[in-house]
Amino acid sequence: MTLTLAVAGKGGVGKTTFAALAVRHLHESTKEVVLAVDADPNANLGTKLGTEPSRTLGGIREELLARSEEELPPGVSKQEHMDYQIRLAITEGSGFDLLTMGRQEGPGCYCYVNNLLRTIIDSLSTKYRYVVIDNEAGMEHLSRRTTRASDVLFVLCDRTKSSQSAARRISQLADEMKLQISRKALVFNSLDPGASGPPVSSLEGFHAVYGVRRSGMMLSRAEETESLADVPRTDPTFSDVAKAVESERLRG
Repeated sequence: MTLTLAVAGKGGVGKTTFAALAVRHLHESTKEVVLAVDADPNANLGTKLGTEPSRTLGGIREELLARSEEELPPGVSKQEHMDYQIRLAITEGSGFDLLTMGRQEGPGCYCYVNNLLRTIIDSLSTKYRYVVIDNEAGMEHLSRRTTRASDVLFVLCDRTKSSQSAARRISQLADEMKLQISRKALVFNSLDPGASGPPVSSLEGFHAVYGVRRSGMMLSRAEETESLADVPRTDPTFSDVAKAVESERLRG
């Protein structure tokens, strides 16, 4: 049975870092290959995981639109060709497979790429024990139903009032849209290194509250590389992310 974890929150609260460390923890603790989905048009999850996507769904869409039916292989429909190209676009990493949404280059609605992302996640997720989805900032992914169904929605915030308000709105919108989310967990990110836990133990609209401490090593490494592939598990940030993910995993 697949366990799907989605990560959301306003911009700048550390969603991609949380998602990347969640992918690492799930693989290292279970030895399973994790499907890592970068659903943010401003793709960064691959970089955090120490790899780069070979292709993106947005790029595949543009290529397909530029091709005529005559240019396709004989007897192959555009949908069949699209499905084949998407599977080729999955990038294999160390303990994970990466699928990247990316940007569309041309004008127009992004609905097609979002629909495609939902369809391919539904299709691929049955082949993986764990799926981690890094969503774009804000609430657009909810209104477009990019995150249609997940076992746990981790909503990140920091100590600022604006990010906590955004987290509450994300939780409320998920309820209003009747999304298939089993549990919602609020994560206070970038807490002081000496913090013993989140500033509150519960909050209306969330099933659990977690705290993630700020790490001096992570801050210094960010000046040299974006990759978190070799951050030690003893690092406070990694340790706290692992505890939050493990707690929710064991509930499933």
